[in-house]
Amino acid sequence: MASPARLIPNDFAHSILDLACHIQSIPAPTFNETQRGNYFLEQFRALGLLDIERDSTGNVLARLPGTGSAKDGSGNARTRPLVISAHMDTVHPLETPLGVRWLDDRIIGPGVGDNALGLAAVLGLARLLKEKQERLPGDLWLVINVGEEGLGDLRGIQAIVNRFGAGPLAYLVIEGMGLGTILHRGLGVERYRITVQTPGGHSWVDYGRPSAIHELCSLVTRLAALPLPQHPCTSLNVGIMHGGTSINTIAARAWMELDLRSEDSGTLARLVKQVQINVQSLQQPNVRVTMERIGRRLAGSLPPTHPLVVLSRDVLSDLGLEARLDIASTDANLPLRRGYPSVCVGITQGNHAHSPDEYILTEPVALGMAQIFLLVTRAWQRLG
Repeated sequence: MASPARLIPNDFAHSILDLACHIQSIPAPTFNETQRGNYFLEQFRALGLLDIERDSTGNVLARLPGTGSAKDGSGNARTRPLVISAHMDTVHPLETPLGVRWLDDRIIGPGVGDNALGLAAVLGLARLLKEKQERLPGDLWLVINVGEEGLGDLRGIQAIVNRFGAGPLAYLVIEGMGLGTILHRGLGVERYRITVQTPGGHSWVDYGRPSAIHELCSLVTRLAALPLPQHPCTSLNVGIMHGGTSINTIAARAWMELDLRSEDSGTLARLVKQVQINVQSLQQPNVRVTMERIGRRLAGSLPPTHPLVVLSRDVLSDLGLEARLDIASTDANLPLRRGYPSVCVGITQGNHAHSPDEYILTEPVALGMAQIFLLVTRAWQRLG
């Protein structure tokens, strides 16, 4: 069994937590990640990494060269690279009060686990490899990407996968929470904006005319009543609703954003069809309903026997942790869908993600850092 204390001293683990708290204090809502990206550009330069850049999508990249970085006769690196990434965007809007609270065993604050700690772990890994003078067999590309949350629709990791393709040994995706879980399957997601438009009018003079808000609420009630299977696990959620002009106006326009998920692509497609049928049933001469897709995450997976999954399990076992294989919607969806090896792993345990009371446990961070250190240093031997 590997000793986390030998790999990750307590003071280093504490520095990762301090780093996570600093990153958390830099606002980075989806589509507004520039300030946080600037911080990582500075940090990568301070570490002396190579090929540092911000790409056209807003991702920040840097390369830690390996011993196999030299080119062959065709101009290709002799040894395949490894990509490790963490998303920098958060669900919390710019006006959200940031800052954290330290308690005995945890840190509380919006976005501290999703994904400030994941970002701190990627930067901390680069520092650790430098300090230990660990020369990897191949290049390690460190990626701080945009657009993982919400309507970012995985645009950041899509640009990365478009760039590197099948070249890397694997794509390792790091989240702050979820230590002990190996996400080797990507959950299918479909997202839609449904808009209702009516003539509107005065709440008294024109009473009886259809209201866009009333019609939209009727649709939500119908959708919430749809029977959803537990196997495969499937969900439906209305996350946002907007509409209306004033309390005494019959609403002329209202819209909502709908999130649909399922472990099975066929089940998800059938759920989308049910939603479409219900949307069409609302159409009337004075009621116009439109349904626009605003996001999509296609499913993909690695078998439990794949060398990357086996390596991930072995690392957790060596650290005294029992691995749990699972499915979720993360940046790993994109490479998995294209058939490239990818897993998503976490640095500690926590809860209440996407809420002001989000928290992470402090003690397991040393284990989480030891996990990604071992994953990276063993990757070429096990996957090459």
